[in-house]
Amino acid sequence: MKPLAVNKPYAVIGAGPMGLCSVRNLVKHGIPCVGFEIHRDVGGLWDIDSPTSTMYESAHLISSKRMTEFAEFPMGEEVALFPHHSELRAYFRAYAREFDLYRHYEFETEVVSCERIDDDWHITTRCKGEEQTRVFGGLLIANGTLHHPNMPELPGAFAGELLHSSDYRDPAIFAGKRVLLVGCGNSGADIAVDAAHRAKSVDISLRRGYYFLPKFIGGKATDAVGGKIKLPRFIQQRISAALSKFMLGTPEQYGLPKPDYKMFESHPVINSLILHHIGHGDIKARKDIAEVNGHKVTFADGSSGEYDLILMATGYKLHYPFIDSSHLNWEGFAPRMYLNVFHPEYDNLFLMGMVEAAGLGWEGRNRQAEMVALYIRQLAAGAASATKLKQMKRVQVGDRADGGMQYLKLERMAYYVHKDTYLKALAGHTRDLLRDCQVADTARFSNNPAAATR
Repeated sequence: MKPLAVNKPYAVIGAGPMGLCSVRNLVKHGIPCVGFEIHRDVGGLWDIDSPTSTMYESAHLISSKRMTEFAEFPMGEEVALFPHHSELRAYFRAYAREFDLYRHYEFETEVVSCERIDDDWHITTRCKGEEQTRVFGGLLIANGTLHHPNMPELPGAFAGELLHSSDYRDPAIFAGKRVLLVGCGNSGADIAVDAAHRAKSVDISLRRGYYFLPKFIGGKATDAVGGKIKLPRFIQQRISAALSKFMLGTPEQYGLPKPDYKMFESHPVINSLILHHIGHGDIKARKDIAEVNGHKVTFADGSSGEYDLILMATGYKLHYPFIDSSHLNWEGFAPRMYLNVFHPEYDNLFLMGMVEAAGLGWEGRNRQAEMVALYIRQLAAGAASATKLKQMKRVQVGDRADGGMQYLKLERMAYYVHKDTYLKALAGHTRDLLRDCQVADTARFSNNPAAATR
């Protein structure tokens, strides 16, 4: 493959937090780019009015703002510690204005297809019914991971209303109904609490156990308590599990399944209100579903209930409909990329934001974006650091930055990493790429005049 030359713009798909910081870093390091966003404004998932958003009216950030925000653009003091989605939409719009990102985007523009011809990407977009195809030197996919619902089949036919949590927006839909929630991730727990205030009855069906953590300890955000103290992984797990048990009790005390794994081997539920409502009888815990017949649902322990509405809080699938999966080195539930971002063979294709970790935040994703921008720039310059990374990503693509964690073999955990392990790897590559920059002061790239044009 011939060496990359940054003489053609790079395409960025998406204007959520990952897409925005990707454009920010490309521009910062002098790489011309064009961003594509299907909605009319930035925000991605956090803009409830976007056609691809799965947001709901009561949604708040599950991590605290200081552990989540971009380091170079802190949220204002007036913003809640766990902001409402509307505050986050405003934050991302302010971020885009601060770094002059709007001019690099084409809005109300859908990416229809991405075809690889020789070493270039031929990208077809659709805007107001008109399609056009343009040639780009590279592609950064940042369209998000939480917009394509995972909708497993029920064991039987349900006569009532069947929804996925992606369809949910307002608790008014629960008024006077007998509701069954299936699954208990963070969204499922939020929605169950919403339903408890409106529905005639609320049951929740779980097939596996979850760990629960409160949002606050001693008036401080739980994720900020002890966050600056680096402890070995197994100690972090034990302390967090003990803290959960001390503050909230065990899941089985509420009639929920006991987790058969260690803390953080699956994402914990950052919500103690659901336990409050279970303890008050507002929500009834149920076993896994065994059979569905009309309005009747029978559970694995032989008990049953009658329901008007079943809401499946069963998560999301990775979804890249605009590109053939053969280009993504797909393996099992997810594409296999070095550090979840680098394609082993293509040097100009990057999966941005296909990474989850407790505490990673948007700053962790921003560091990913900076590493990618530096790689593009340094590879074009023929720098030794980029050549080294190019070789490493081919050899170590199968390695996972899990820090020894035995993550559950679930679809939603397929791209999970251990935060400290992942950030350490990002920092190492970034230092190497910066070390042999021909121009040490990269601040001048912030005012790069390259802008999106049709």
